[in-house]
Amino acid sequence: MDCSLVRTLVHRYCAGEENWVDSRTIYVGHREPPPGAEAYIPQRYPDNRIVSSKYTFWNFIPKNLFEQFRRIANFYFLIIFLVQLIIDTPTSPVTSGLPLFFVITVTAIKQGYEDWLRHKADNAMNQCPVHFIQHGKLVRKQSRKLRVGDIVMVKEDETFPCDLIFLSSNRGDGTCHVTTASLDGESSHKTHYAVQDTKGFHTEEDIDGLHATIECEQPQPDLYKFVGRINVYSDLNDPVVRPLGSENLLLRGATLKNTEKIFGVAIYTGMETKMALNYQSKSQKRSAVEKSMNVFLIVYLCILISKALINTVLKYVWQSEPFRDEPWYNQKTESERQRNLFLKAFTDFLAFMVLFNYIIPVSMYVTVEMQKFLGSYFITWDEDMFDEDTGEGPLVNTSDLNEELGQVEYIFTDKTGTLTENNMEFKECCIEGHVYVPHVICNGQVLPDASGIDMIDSSPSVSGREREELFFRALCLCHTVQVKDDDNVDGPRKSPDGGKSCVYISSSPDEVALVEGVQRFELLEILSFDSVRRRMSVIVKSAEGDIYLFCKGADSSIFPRVIEGKVDQIRARVERNAVEGLRTLCVAYKRLIPEEYEGICQLLQAAKVALQDRERKLADAYEQIEKDLILLGATAVEDRLQEKAADTIEALQKAGIKVWVLTGDKMETAAATCYACKLFRRNTQLLELTTKRIEEQSLHDVLFELSKTVLRHSGSLTRDTFSGLSADLQDYGLIIDGAALSLIMKPRQDGSSGNYRELFLEICRSCSAVLCCRMAPLQKAQIVKLIKFSKEHPITLAIGDGANDVSMILEAHVGIGVIGKEGRQAARNSDYAIPKFKHLKKMLLVHGHFYYIRISELVQYFFYKNVCFIFPQFLYQFFCGFSQQTLYDTAYLTLYNISFTSLPILLYSLMEQHVGIDVLKRDPTLYRDIAKNALLRWRVFIYWTLLGLFDAMVFFFGAYFMFENTTVTSNGQIFGNWTFGTLVFTVMVFTVTLKLALDTHYWTWINHFVIWGSLLFYVIFSLLWGGVIWPFLNYQRMYYVFIQMLSSGPAWLAIVLLVTVSLLPDVLKKVLCRQLWPTATERVQRGVKHKAPVQAAQSNDRPLLKDLLQRPRRS
Repeated sequence: MDCSLVRTLVHRYCAGEENWVDSRTIYVGHREPPPGAEAYIPQRYPDNRIVSSKYTFWNFIPKNLFEQFRRIANFYFLIIFLVQLIIDTPTSPVTSGLPLFFVITVTAIKQGYEDWLRHKADNAMNQCPVHFIQHGKLVRKQSRKLRVGDIVMVKEDETFPCDLIFLSSNRGDGTCHVTTASLDGESSHKTHYAVQDTKGFHTEEDIDGLHATIECEQPQPDLYKFVGRINVYSDLNDPVVRPLGSENLLLRGATLKNTEKIFGVAIYTGMETKMALNYQSKSQKRSAVEKSMNVFLIVYLCILISKALINTVLKYVWQSEPFRDEPWYNQKTESERQRNLFLKAFTDFLAFMVLFNYIIPVSMYVTVEMQKFLGSYFITWDEDMFDEDTGEGPLVNTSDLNEELGQVEYIFTDKTGTLTENNMEFKECCIEGHVYVPHVICNGQVLPDASGIDMIDSSPSVSGREREELFFRALCLCHTVQVKDDDNVDGPRKSPDGGKSCVYISSSPDEVALVEGVQRFELLEILSFDSVRRRMSVIVKSAEGDIYLFCKGADSSIFPRVIEGKVDQIRARVERNAVEGLRTLCVAYKRLIPEEYEGICQLLQAAKVALQDRERKLADAYEQIEKDLILLGATAVEDRLQEKAADTIEALQKAGIKVWVLTGDKMETAAATCYACKLFRRNTQLLELTTKRIEEQSLHDVLFELSKTVLRHSGSLTRDTFSGLSADLQDYGLIIDGAALSLIMKPRQDGSSGNYRELFLEICRSCSAVLCCRMAPLQKAQIVKLIKFSKEHPITLAIGDGANDVSMILEAHVGIGVIGKEGRQAARNSDYAIPKFKHLKKMLLVHGHFYYIRISELVQYFFYKNVCFIFPQFLYQFFCGFSQQTLYDTAYLTLYNISFTSLPILLYSLMEQHVGIDVLKRDPTLYRDIAKNALLRWRVFIYWTLLGLFDAMVFFFGAYFMFENTTVTSNGQIFGNWTFGTLVFTVMVFTVTLKLALDTHYWTWINHFVIWGSLLFYVIFSLLWGGVIWPFLNYQRMYYVFIQMLSSGPAWLAIVLLVTVSLLPDVLKKVLCRQLWPTATERVQRGVKHKAPVQAAQSNDRPLLKDLLQRPRRS
């Protein structure tokens, strides 16, 4: 069950049913209604404070600690630390407590700083000044003191302090213009309308005298939905009831534009505003690497428990001999002899768990978080992904999914604004079957200064000219464009012949492309556009008193409602334009008699004042009104393809990524765009799964016919290795529309458990590209979810630029928003944002590739070096009577993961480039080498683990056999157990660090400094730790141990020899695999090494040679 629903039910039933209502009543200006009015249930509302912070000063420590210890690794180390405090363990509690404290502290400081920034932003917002109306005068107060019912005045370019019902403005028509860029990202200007009975109140005194109540729904997060009504009281008459909708609601966070001032009454404040309700965080996305890391962690936890069990059992087997259990020099006390055997065994088991617990790398989590956080800046700093035209660069909204960019198997992309520029250019219109084109291409010649349009066929008749006039009137009236004579207003400017600047402001770029003139008409009603109806209408009254309904929309929504007009000719022209990739709209009208208009007004008024199911009632009303239309014509505008969109899709397909286009456009238009961007090619055989075909055959027959077609070649063609670019093999492309998808997603009527989804998925898998047209926003998300949860569980990426793409962006594993002309809502809700579609190529093929290579090496390396660290400790127990004696000193146990081996792998995971950037961009097929989590598969994980076990055995037994005959130093002293442990530890530190150096291909001075500096730091620390008597230590068992070890020639020989032997198998494995079974990446690496010197020597271009010599060395 949804958590928000649970909270609602608890609040509702715990607070008492009588205190819960589905609507709220607000007294405007806190003036109660006159006596005899309907009684209302009093309700308490929050103040206007916004709280986006997570912690307070008092709850930060307990709340943050609780959240951090919910992580399994942190909780595990806390338990180990407590065990060390409670029982007698072989290691000091500091060895577990210090790394845990470091991890917890670093994370707490990071989260505390982020929350402090949120507090700072909240205070700035809550303390900003707001103008209230009190007793007919303006009063200035802080925003946090605003209450529901207060009347507020907002001036131009100010942000609305809460959700307001628009009462009046300085405009005579009672309108205002608003931008909601901070809410939904839409940068266009939206028109809002004041309440009809209050729009004449222009002064503070007038507003203060308003006597009204507002009934509306309880707060809802939907930005585009609002249902309410206002009761305006007068002294003599009954209250006037007016409907309130989203057009009357001004949302907190929106900005007033092109309007001097407005008055509004607060209805939702503080955390109940729609902006605050949309603060709720998106569902947490987890990468495939993180899931693999958690599985590996469980494996190592099982290994840890197994080690502890084995040692516990062997300890009691070994102690079964009395002289071993109680030697003469270590007799037990009476209480120790009477101690419960099972309790003693359990205590020993916990002690072994503590001794071996370092095999679980707690510092890996901190290193991974730092790697992701710091690595994300490489995207934002990438100058190649900066767009000069818009001045925008890439954005990283979350760094948790960096490596997922290197694992993408399916890309779902929007068309308009993503593949295309969303910059509409008017191309032609068709009226009554006659085609009109702009002057600029008249007679095949370009006329740069022309601004009219000409016919390209015969002149129309008298009736045709009347329809021609009606067509252009419809274009001029049926839209949301606002015309402003103002040089200082935001928006695209047109310069008419008079030289006066005009600004066209609209919620749709299509409409700006179509509007070219205006005539005085009285606007009576607007039937707003929505994605379900796919059309909009206006009812207007001419100066002569004629009433018209003009309707404009998609051909699929207009043609079924037309009863007259040259439908066949216009339909043919629309289909031809669609094939050419043009966006089309159809225009129709009907004339209304006064009686018919009165009926429409009553129908709309009844639907508008309804508090329950208002949207459904309005949709039913629109359906009744928009019928029996007369078709006038159609328009065609061009939406050009984005720069390098075709090259990007081609490269992605070569990388083995399947690209699907999900669009709301009609099939012909979308298919033409797919051909233009090389998603479909000339040899692509298109398969249609559309409503038209399903009407001719049953869905079952169509699916099975398509299945036979595509699976016929499956025996000779492996799609995983097929790039979709070969002309010799049959390439398939699938086209499906929204209605057909609904049928596929619907379960069978016979009640069988299966449906057509699996068959549909099989067809899709065998197609190199899929086009989904006529898709509603939720259907886009359904498609993504269908592929995401298919049996292969592929990694999906969704990319789009508009609010209608948010659902699929949130559904996909990785969501990318394009910072386009449809606003920033997609960019705000995405994981990453890019200025243009072409930047996706580098984001995936370069950044994603590098991120995955780096973090997979980081994870495997951490487990490897911890196996090397702990397995000698396990072996040592066989030589110390399972007494839980530690092999290493406490300082070495504590600092191994924190200091000695942490920085080299962190720098590697940030800077490694196994091949060059240019090579990755030039050869997209290299992306296939890392597909399907290739570097974190079980085979690779087992290899790293076995390599760690081998190295650990070399460290331990190499040192053991070298010192088997008691080694004596020059002064006659004998090496002891601490010297033996220090020798093993020294060999281990050098081996794991040099192993990383061997894996490094991209060398810079930073790599050299960190790798050799870490080894130098270890040596200096050991000399100081054992060469100085530290006063804060009770005992110093490492005093002079390291220096004594280095004074011995055999120790130096052991270090060099054991390090060489440890690294030898990995070197041999790399050489043999590269020679016998090289991957594509390894072949490229070898080719680059051989070609680079030759090309440098032969090149006559000195700058390139200079650049080559200055590059960091690749091993």
